[in-house]
Formats: sequence, C-alpha cells, structure tokens
Amino acid sequence: MNAEEKLSHPSLQSVNDAALTRESWKIFQIMAEFVEGFERLSQIKPSVSIFGSARTPVDHPFYKLTEEIGLLLSNAGFSVVSGGGPGIMEAANKGAFGGKSPSIGLNIVLPHEQVTNPYQNISLNFRHFFSRKVMFVKYASAYVVLPGGFGTLDELAEILTLVQTHKTRQIPIILVHKPFWDGLLNWFQDTLVAEGVISPGDMNLMQIVDTPQEVVDAIFNHYEHRGFEPSADEKATLLDL
Repeated sequence: MNAEEKLSHPSLQSVNDAALTRESWKIFQIMAEFVEGFERLSQIKPSVSIFGSARTPVDHPFYKLTEEIGLLLSNAGFSVVSGGGPGIMEAANKGAFGGKSPSIGLNIVLPHEQVTNPYQNISLNFRHFFSRKVMFVKYASAYVVLPGGFGTLDELAEILTLVQTHKTRQIPIILVHKPFWDGLLNWFQDTLVAEGVISPGDMNLMQIVDTPQEVVDAIFNHYEHRGFEPSADEKATLLDL
C-alpha cells in the first residue's frame, strides 16, 4: 500500500476526520482566550509588561531589583503585567502587589516549570503562547526586560519585530542590567547591522538602564509630550496586531 492509498484507507480516514474535528474545535478555545484577555485587560491602562527568567531564585539580586521596579511602577500609576510564574515574574508581581496599581499575571499552562505566583490582582490562564503574547503587547505602554533565557529573548524579539515593522506603536523597550545585555547588543551592532540585516536606526528601539528609577524615568521621558493613550492611528494599527 502506497502513501496515497494509506491516506484514503477507511480506518485512517476516520482517524484523520476525528483529528480535523478536534483541531477545528480548538478555534473556540483560542477565541475564548482572546475574548477574556481583551475584556479583562482593556481597563488596566497604562500598563507595563515585565519579562525575565522563571529560574531566578528569591535571594538573587535580580529578584530584588525586579521587585523594586514593580513597586515603583505600581506607585507611579502603572499596572504591572508579568507572565505570572516564578522568578523574575513573581518578583514583578510581588512588587506591584504591594503598590497602588493592579498586579496582573498572564499564566501559561506548561508541562513543567510554570507555577502561578500568589501576587496577582488579575490572573489569566493561557494554553497558547501566541494569544498570551498578544496580550503582553496590546495594552502595554512599555516593555521592561530583565535577564532571562529563551522565553525572555522570544518576547524581546517579538516586540522589536512588531515595532520595527510598524505592526504596533513605538513604545519604550527597556533592558535592565547592562552587564547582562551588553554582549547581545554588541552582537546586534557588530553582526546584524554590519551584515545589513537590520538598520543602524533599529538599535535605537532599545535602551539599557540599571536602576528602578531609571526605568520609570525612561518611560515618562518617552511620553513627556504625549499621553499614554494611543492615538487614533495607533488604535487602528493595534486592531491588526
């Protein structure tokens, strides 16, 4: 029996039909994640999304740094959004939880590692990374990126791509702790810019700071001559995010 015959075999066709039906019904689960996210997050503006490693222990300096950033942002009037898990995410939520503004966790269901932290005023659960990533971007007035691994780099690359291609509005993208990020940015400059795969001006999409106050100052400096609310054109852009 060749490949075509196998695919058309009645028993295999039944299996394929069942699999297609199951895939089709997943659409409604995905829709539900978007609807709940839009409904619950549209009122938290202005907000700042914070990223970093899930593996950072509570006694690490990066944890304390992030907690201070979360508290300072919360008291400055920003809702703080994290991935809802342990490590840097927990530190961001913990800091915000002790401040004046809401602490939000966008939790992801994973086979391991992700455990929901208890410092959340609003907690959403996602099965799909892509719908969760839209929620990080759609209502964010800034991105703050602490040291982290593949997931953190994924979120950084996502926002850089969206801003670079004008699929979202330009917002502050703030990398925290210069010694951690210097090597990556040097590679961007010496390899990506040198090879012409990004433009020299793309390096200006990011900035590096070291202290919590510098994070807050960078955000307010960006919005000094405009409000946090997206313009009409920016709202139209965000509809197609």
